Amino acid sequence: MDRTVRTSIRQVLAAAQPQAEVCVKGWVRSLRRGKGVAFVALNDGSCFATLQVVFTPELENYAAAAKVGTGACLAVIGELVESPAAGQALELLARHVEILGDADDDYPLQKKRHSFEFLRSIAHLRPRSNTFGAVFRIRSALAFAVHKFFQERGFIYVQTPIITANDCEGAGEMFRVSTLDAESPPRREGRIDWSQDFFGERTGLTVSGQLQGELFATAFSDIYTFGPTFRAENSHTSRHAAEFWMIEPEIAFADLADDCRLGEDFLRYLVTYALDNCSEDLEFFNQRIEPGLIDKLESLARAEFRTISYTEAVSLLQKSGQAFEFPVNWGGDLQSEHERYLTEKIFSGPVFVTDYPKEIKAFYMRL
Repeated sequence: MDRTVRTSIRQVLAAAQPQAEVCVKGWVRSLRRGKGVAFVALNDGSCFATLQVVFTPELENYAAAAKVGTGACLAVIGELVESPAAGQALELLARHVEILGDADDDYPLQKKRHSFEFLRSIAHLRPRSNTFGAVFRIRSALAFAVHKFFQERGFIYVQTPIITANDCEGAGEMFRVSTLDAESPPRREGRIDWSQDFFGERTGLTVSGQLQGELFATAFSDIYTFGPTFRAENSHTSRHAAEFWMIEPEIAFADLADDCRLGEDFLRYLVTYALDNCSEDLEFFNQRIEPGLIDKLESLARAEFRTISYTEAVSLLQKSGQAFEFPVNWGGDLQSEHERYLTEKIFSGPVFVTDYPKEIKAFYMRL
């Protein structure tokens, strides 16, 4: 059996036609027994769907195969045939089954909905859950789409350092990287002597690749960075994460209109790519996590991106009559609630806000 080439379940289902012999390997999602037959829902993580595998008494090890538990790992060779039952077009009629690893009766991922708190307690198994499977397949597809978008437009991908001595304005505190003894670090005049550290100076995990990206843009014109970013912000909200992946394009010989156009094209490209290539996973989220998600994404993919000035934004918010937690005043930065009101209530779509007061923006912003 090991000499047989494995076909992913995604490939099997995409082919959508019977085949004389197929080898699939995966993990049991569920098993049900009938009179002289057993049906296994097998998943290998390549797609959201499972493949129904049929065990009959003709199998040499039918008794053992028909008793495998949820979570068991199987290798199956058989004939892919049209399924007489509703719910799937094809099923695999098994001829050979190898139990690569069985699962105990107390295997925690059963055929029911599990809370995120419970999944956190079984972190080694949660990638097999529907939710985590869908999340990471979509993340994989979007990571590919990020590179595809920029490469198709001639951008150079720049890998900026993860360990750096450079901070970034407004990015929050850095996580420190040090080989010094945390309990008894060397000191000079009462302060930690960073010159004795691994790099000879104070270093940390990157909060942004912006500085290096801007330098490379002066040599390559159009570049982008895409990598892990770390911020030691003691803020426990959905908008803050200690670790995340950030995309930072830098364009030479460009103005604000070019920036806005790139942002619009990029967002529309990624949303469309997800809709075209992750339909099963998005449908799962649409049904179980966020009803209306697909409609929202489809609307975003075809939406008009509006552009208004900061002054216009403040005026619209003040005239709305909405009682905001943070009052809207000209000269103050727009808060999340203000941005959401503009996009969700006033324009029902994406909005670029330009021409901010220079006092509330970084020193290097163009006037």
